[in-house]
Amino acid sequence: MDDTTKVRRILRENRTIAVVGLSASWYRPSYFAAKYMQEHGYRIIPVNPQYDSVLGEKCHKSLAEIPDKVDIVDCFRKSGEIDAIADAAIAIGARVLWMQLGVTNPQARRKAEAAGLEVVEDRCVKIEHGRLFGGLGWAGVDTKVISAKRPA
Repeated sequence: MDDTTKVRRILRENRTIAVVGLSASWYRPSYFAAKYMQEHGYRIIPVNPQYDSVLGEKCHKSLAEIPDKVDIVDCFRKSGEIDAIADAAIAIGARVLWMQLGVTNPQARRKAEAAGLEVVEDRCVKIEHGRLFGGLGWAGVDTKVISAKRPA
């Protein structure tokens, strides 16, 4: 199965996304992507110990604290942190480990796939959703507003 078919199926069949590293700052890529997915009918579960809530949802300190079923664990963390996140995703019974743009971890990929999770690396859920399903509004990445760099 080619990657496009896999990603389309994952986004069609999985509706609950735990976003690890979700920021409450509107200008951060994690916020922008999660807000877009929330507006397109996905349930967003924020995971970040810094906040009580993000996007109107209770924020959890870790994946282990989430009481509900999680389909996709969307990782807005550095590649070196993904191995531990993969362990947590496996432990909570997630179906997909998704690593955002620029994030890859071969060891975490192997571990997650061996446990039965599907894995997507170096892709943005928002961009892929917009590309594959159209979505309302902008689907690209050149807004001149969003940046991976912290504001001055």
